[in-house]
Amino acid sequence: MQERPQRGSAANRRLRHEGLVPGVLYGHKLEARAIVIPELELRRALSGEHGGHAILDVVVGDEKRPHPSILKDYQRDPARGGLLHVDLQVVRLDQAIHTSVAVVLVGESLGAKAGGVVTPALRELSIEALPAQVPDQIEADVSELEIGDSLHLSDLKPPEGVIFLDDPEALLVTVAPPARVVEEEVEEVEGEEVEGEEVEGETPAGEGEAPSE
Repeated sequence: MQERPQRGSAANRRLRHEGLVPGVLYGHKLEARAIVIPELELRRALSGEHGGHAILDVVVGDEKRPHPSILKDYQRDPARGGLLHVDLQVVRLDQAIHTSVAVVLVGESLGAKAGGVVTPALRELSIEALPAQVPDQIEADVSELEIGDSLHLSDLKPPEGVIFLDDPEALLVTVAPPARVVEEEVEEVEGEEVEGEEVEGETPAGEGEAPSE
């Protein structure tokens, strides 16, 4: 990758048109540097085994020494899906970092088989780990959950080298009873007179009477 000589919206649009992604490299006593990265190269690096948690060996310009870095943040084009901007953070491989990983539910719960509804409550977890030990995701096995059961963070065993930073009592998933559709039946009331309507066999007041003399 190269340093980015020009900044601003117009310059960034030109870079993206050329297949380059503008970004910033910072962290670990390194002064923030504006950079550009070939988008295909970046996508290839982030689509490997560790995905968005991959450690990137970033070499800027003619530098000989790479900077071990992680993808800290990014912006994506909502319409086309292309990367608009990336933030890369330089890390030390022997120092733990704080990051977020996705929670993925695995297995089919007993409650779901009985018609219950499995509802995730927490989709990401905050963790601490060495850069090389950050997992792609945290799996939560729900196969033993029955209707009315729930799973909390304290029920999960963290992967080796990983520390959960969220509240141990944080709710991860619940299994609710099946939804009930209540249909309201309208009952007809027989024998009731409706105001303003005539009842068979009755004569309205004033009709059929002899006129007074």
